Amino acid sequence: MSEDIKARHGYTVRYLADLAGGTVVGDDSQIITGVNRIESARPGEMTFLSNAKFVKFLPLTHASCIIVQSSLASGEGAEGRTMIVSDDAYRCFVRVMQLFFPPLRMERGLRHASASIHPSSTVHESAAIGPGCVISEGCVVGECAQLFANVVLYPGTRIGDNTVVHAQVTCGPGTHIGARCIIHPGAVIGADGFGFLENPDGSYDKIPHVGIVEIGDDVEIGSNTAIDRAAVGKTVIGNGVKLDNLVHIAHGVSIGEHTAMAAQTGISGSARIGSRNRFGGQVGMVGHIETADGVIIEAQSGVSKPLTTPGAYLGSPAKEHRTALRMEAALRQLPRLLQEVRELQRVVEESKDNAS
Repeated sequence: MSEDIKARHGYTVRYLADLAGGTVVGDDSQIITGVNRIESARPGEMTFLSNAKFVKFLPLTHASCIIVQSSLASGEGAEGRTMIVSDDAYRCFVRVMQLFFPPLRMERGLRHASASIHPSSTVHESAAIGPGCVISEGCVVGECAQLFANVVLYPGTRIGDNTVVHAQVTCGPGTHIGARCIIHPGAVIGADGFGFLENPDGSYDKIPHVGIVEIGDDVEIGSNTAIDRAAVGKTVIGNGVKLDNLVHIAHGVSIGEHTAMAAQTGISGSARIGSRNRFGGQVGMVGHIETADGVIIEAQSGVSKPLTTPGAYLGSPAKEHRTALRMEAALRQLPRLLQEVRELQRVVEESKDNAS
């Protein structure tokens, strides 16, 4: 890269504009050495402005360059500043962030001396295996995969090409993970599901779980998330699914492609989730029901019945969004209505007394 593009470990505004896709206003030769929030940015850093409520920071920021939403580019404080103007400022900023902060990677082909790799496993020569990893018999680790410290793969686990498995992840027997996935620290994939047979005396017998977890391509799984193996068959996570931290997916669940779930969501056994669903934080869903494609379930909702129509749902039990809002509005009127009923009762009682 030439010195006019990259200098002092930074990039020219022109280079970043070409990369991110935007129009430069001002000095395109300035060197940008980092990124920051608009209220915290310092000289040499780049920030962005895509929401009108942050326009107040435009005259105040010390950033050397601002990626600005085109509709906000003529606001107070914009005059004389170096800007990259875009119809999608946040997306442009993310591209710049990706340049400055590439994913953490270990050395290609690393085999740490403390790693335990069973002779029957197949580990691609380009894969990196970090300290303390355990790769059991019959495992397959694909091309350019990355296993950070203390990852444990039980027998028969398969890790796809270019997948990154961060520290302390455990994959149970037979787990299949596709290509280009990211598994964050502490996730447990393929542990037994919560399955017990209750005896007449109130004790429990464990139900064996002999199925697997099958995860598609381009999936991201958050820290300390648990995905249980099926009792029989598969727990399936489709291509492009994104799971936040502390999500629990029970045994035998199937999640459709490109569905996203926020933190502390819990899905009970054998539920079927459609494609392109969106679950807010702390959503709970009972087992053996399904959702259609394109369903949105808002935070802290409880899903107890199938949702067969695309759209937004809210509440516990979850109801169609507008219906839930109308019910909430009606509920807020109950104290006033109750007071009015009591007043009417008093008037009726007084009328009876007067009549007698």
